[in-house]
Amino acid sequence: MITDKTEKKVDKTHISESIFRKILYLSGVSMLFLLFAIFLTLLIRSLPAIRSFGLSFLYGSKWDPVLSEFGSLPFIIGTLITSFIALIISIPFSFSISIFLGEYFKEGILSSVLKSVTELLAGIPSVIYGFCSIFILVPAVRALEMKIGVTPLGVGIFTASIVLSIMIIPYSASLGREVIQLVPSELKEAAYSLGATRYEVIKEVILPYARSGIFAGVLLSLGRALGETMAVTMVIGNKNAIPKDIFSPSNTMASVIANEFMEASPGSIHLSSLVGVGLLLFVITTIVNIIGRYIIKRLSVEV
Repeated sequence: MITDKTEKKVDKTHISESIFRKILYLSGVSMLFLLFAIFLTLLIRSLPAIRSFGLSFLYGSKWDPVLSEFGSLPFIIGTLITSFIALIISIPFSFSISIFLGEYFKEGILSSVLKSVTELLAGIPSVIYGFCSIFILVPAVRALEMKIGVTPLGVGIFTASIVLSIMIIPYSASLGREVIQLVPSELKEAAYSLGATRYEVIKEVILPYARSGIFAGVLLSLGRALGETMAVTMVIGNKNAIPKDIFSPSNTMASVIANEFMEASPGSIHLSSLVGVGLLLFVITTIVNIIGRYIIKRLSVEV
């Protein structure tokens, strides 16, 4: 009797595990199918532009819907410059927040308040960032440009990069904090027992152990910066030209789509070119993620 009940439990457990495994497998296949479907849709919709312009669509610098001349190079440059400047600005802040909350103040009122504020920054709609930038950041940048002798536009790549840096800090900071808190206490206690200071423990133990996770947070924030639309559109200046410097107005791939998509006629070469820009953004984001995952794999520490 006991044996029969045990066998039934084993059979039920085996069936449950089999069903769960199939659900996970189906979910993974569905994600791959969805990714391929997105790529295929963008590719099909952008084929007229690809046939018309060929490789010149990648390196062409002129974007003129009136003359039906389209080149995406200004937007590629604008996207990469804006995103990487934002990443450079955000790294010191997110890195400091991660160490502060992950090692120095893990618990307490101050820790709870800072965690809540950091998470709140990630939940604020991008259009709110855009409005605040127009009324606060743009005048400040304009004043700076007047002092250094640059045309005082206020809007441009530099302004958009500052906004993006604020928006992406929560992503890398939160993940970095979680990874730092996962460092085994035995490793830190062993370092302290050998006479290491807190700074030396952070430098020699915590950061090497958590570097792959910290870089994963940086990669996540970079992906967020590459695809950001509304806030960037409101402060970047929306000029379809290759920027001369970081204070010049420009456009990103996401912002030009947001600005012109509703104006493009259905079935026109203009619409196809905009979809082609979206396809390029998809490809660039994928390439960045593949390179990032390779670096994360190289940085990972064997436990």
